[in-house]
Amino acid sequence: MIPPEPDTALLERLDRAEGVRLFLDYDGTLADFAPTPDHVSPDQELVDLLSQVVDHPRIQAAIISGRRLGHIQRLVPVEGILLAGTYGVEIQTPQGERLDRLDYHTVRPTLEKLKPLWADLVEGRDGFYLEDKNWALALHARFADPAESDCVLGAARQLARDAIRSGPPDVFRLLGGDRFLEIGPQLAHKGRTVDYLLESRPWPGAIPLYLGDDDKDEEAFDVIQAHHGLAIVVTPAPRETQADYRLQSPQAARRWLRRLLVHLGSAREAPSGAPASRS
Repeated sequence: MIPPEPDTALLERLDRAEGVRLFLDYDGTLADFAPTPDHVSPDQELVDLLSQVVDHPRIQAAIISGRRLGHIQRLVPVEGILLAGTYGVEIQTPQGERLDRLDYHTVRPTLEKLKPLWADLVEGRDGFYLEDKNWALALHARFADPAESDCVLGAARQLARDAIRSGPPDVFRLLGGDRFLEIGPQLAHKGRTVDYLLESRPWPGAIPLYLGDDDKDEEAFDVIQAHHGLAIVVTPAPRETQADYRLQSPQAARRWLRRLLVHLGSAREAPSGAPASRS
């Protein structure tokens, strides 16, 4: 399905609800992609917008990112927002407490064995970047020669499969993408994270709403819709997606969030069933 752009009917539907459970991806959704994941420079305009979102009494907001939690904390220094790093394996609650949903020592030995093998694969090659997220390893090849990228990522995938087979059972998964490969815990799954957050922090009558841009976000779209929520994909070109609506860019996503704030207004108090955002 190629979805339409969000319309006034969507805003009116959200306004009729008790509140909005807003789940946001970061890179490609709220902000353009950085040259490498280690470029961590907060965007003050976006920080100000997210502060307004969090302060709204009828919105509960969360960022769910593939980035490590430490990066998201630096990119989104907003009090009262829930931050989920590594697709939700590591979480900072709205009260500022840290929650790790898995024992770190369950995953790290396997990653330590695989890391030097991946490093040897890309050593001396242009356009590759090996990222250690602590809970996961990611191999980026967006700036590599496409043919060389296919060869290297194919070899890296086989090494990762071997590592998964020799590691603890039912712990790891592989994630792909455009010239991208990652090994991480099975809990590194945005759909499972959304389900966990909706179940652990219920808000009866609120509508879940998810904005995301890639295949990892598509895993959350189904879960959102199963909870009677809505999904918006952020992509410059129409494509097949499970999302209900489409926005063309991170800039368009920011403009739409501002429209949402205006449409919901600020006079109504937060319903009694809303989870507390701040300590």
